[in-house]
Amino acid sequence: MKNVQGTVSEIKQQLQNDGLTHEEIEVLRQDERAGVQKLIQQYDQKLEKERQLKEQYEQMKVYEYQLKSKGYYSVAGIDEVGRGPLAGPVVAASVILDSRDESFIGINDSKKLSELKRNQFYETILKCARAVGIGIVDSQTIDEINIYEASKKAMKLAIDDMEVNADYYLLDAMKLEGLQAPQQSLIKGDQKSVSIAAGSIVAKVTRDRLMVEAGKEFPSFEFDRNMGYGTANHLKALEQHGPTPCHRMSFNPVSLYKI
Repeated sequence: MKNVQGTVSEIKQQLQNDGLTHEEIEVLRQDERAGVQKLIQQYDQKLEKERQLKEQYEQMKVYEYQLKSKGYYSVAGIDEVGRGPLAGPVVAASVILDSRDESFIGINDSKKLSELKRNQFYETILKCARAVGIGIVDSQTIDEINIYEASKKAMKLAIDDMEVNADYYLLDAMKLEGLQAPQQSLIKGDQKSVSIAAGSIVAKVTRDRLMVEAGKEFPSFEFDRNMGYGTANHLKALEQHGPTPCHRMSFNPVSLYKI
């Protein structure tokens, strides 16, 4: 057995590097030093969090497993972001995952993840997913066909952008006409399905990056911070400068400044 009677700092390093066996950790539980007991408490909390994430991941794969048992092996999860902002596009993503891949443990609705976690999952999805498709509908088209139809259009574009044909579609609270395979609409689907959650992450990161670029072109509007939503600073800039080409002229209060 390794020497686990080192300094608190040494033991901390070993725990962080998963360098101790179960038996060694059990020995540490008998260590009377307060610093060691605090480390063991933190270690147990970490294990519990990992257990909860794995359990959540299994729960979020239920729809995919059920469909696989019925012979559907290429299940696409589809979600869109950007319905509510005053500026910028609506973006959708369609993702087919290999649900056996444990790289996605901890995945969730993009809004429930930190920016760092979203970006990490985004890179993992692009690297490990069987297929990813992205659909973008700009603000001018949103004005022409309305945001609901634009959202559906973005989803269809995302489906068409995939290099693999899905044999079943899981959608977040939407139904699409004209699909070549069955579909199911799930309320709060990005919290219930790993595939839809993956779609929400790809869509949000894609849209956020587009808005960051728009923020460079129109710095007064702080698009890189508000992502086109109607924050106080955004509304102030709108009043002072009028709308940009990024704005949705059919949305209030942007329509009030229409020339």
